[in-house]
Amino acid sequence: MLRNSPFFQLYLARLREFWRQPARIFWVYGFPLLLATVLGYAFQSRPPAPILVDLVDGPDAARIADAIRARDDGLAPTSGSPAEPASPVLAPVRVVLRPRAAADDRMDKGKSVLEVIPEGPSSWTFRYDPTRPESVSARQVVDDILERAAGRKDVGRARDIPVTEPGARYIDRLIPGLIGLNAMGGGLWGIGFFLVNLRIGKLLKCYLATPMPRHDFLGALLASRLTFLVPDVSALLLLGVLAFRMPVRGNLLVFFLVDVAGALAFAGIGLLVASRATTTETVSGLMNLVMLPMYLLSGVFFSTENFGEAAQPFLQALPLTQLVTALRLVLLDGAGLLDLGVLKALAILGAWAAGTFYVALRIFRWN
Repeated sequence: MLRNSPFFQLYLARLREFWRQPARIFWVYGFPLLLATVLGYAFQSRPPAPILVDLVDGPDAARIADAIRARDDGLAPTSGSPAEPASPVLAPVRVVLRPRAAADDRMDKGKSVLEVIPEGPSSWTFRYDPTRPESVSARQVVDDILERAAGRKDVGRARDIPVTEPGARYIDRLIPGLIGLNAMGGGLWGIGFFLVNLRIGKLLKCYLATPMPRHDFLGALLASRLTFLVPDVSALLLLGVLAFRMPVRGNLLVFFLVDVAGALAFAGIGLLVASRATTTETVSGLMNLVMLPMYLLSGVFFSTENFGEAAQPFLQALPLTQLVTALRLVLLDGAGLLDLGVLKALAILGAWAAGTFYVALRIFRWN
């Protein structure tokens, strides 16, 4: 029965075509795993990196250098009964003495985060770029050290409670984000770009000349894309759980359901993008136009809250924002299918899928 089904044969043809191209397998499965591994180890929990500071050489430079070294010595854990245990959040400061011209040159070229210029027994000047967060942070740390060394007394006493539990780390939030990115890339490149290539090669016209039902052709494309989704999601989840101890607190069936909704939304967008494009340049430009804003703004690599309140309505309407948010809710917070955040995401993704499929099928050009 299945052997005579156009849908099944088209579906099989799509699967065979995919598996016979090793480059596609790498970009769909290998690259996300490689990216997650590199970023996971780059941002894993570790002591803060040293702050590298250029100190201008001069009569008062030794006093400043000594104050910074004394503070760094106090950060090191001591044996016996330490009255002041090493702080897990205070970064050590590494000072390099340089002539004024060399220190200015490094700062002007962006090679240094902070330049300290001694100007007397109890005064100093900082040169730094206030638009670089690491420079502002270094300025605060070094100023605090020098103020204390000059005799400032702290009135209060702070206590640190580091939070490094699985579920709150960067890699825990990154893995669902990469799964969302894969759903977007698969829908746009796997369907949109594929269709335009068929149109350029006149293969769509050949398909059209056969008795093949058009809905079977598009349905087979969609079914193959959903098939590729299963190993894609499974591989990233296994990497997160086995290599980074990422927690899985929600129901995996709900997780896959949300990802399928996202894949359908992006498949509709891919079909819409490919509906009229007739060259690879056109479809590549359109896809970058669609993907780049979501790649940067949808909260995959950093929070959407960084973009301010005014941008939130636009960001929350993006399908990738909703997909990534819902995946994190299910995976990390244990949200179920009836959770309001998950339902909202499914509704928005469903609207994207229905709207884009409807428009795309109305304007799709087969030849």
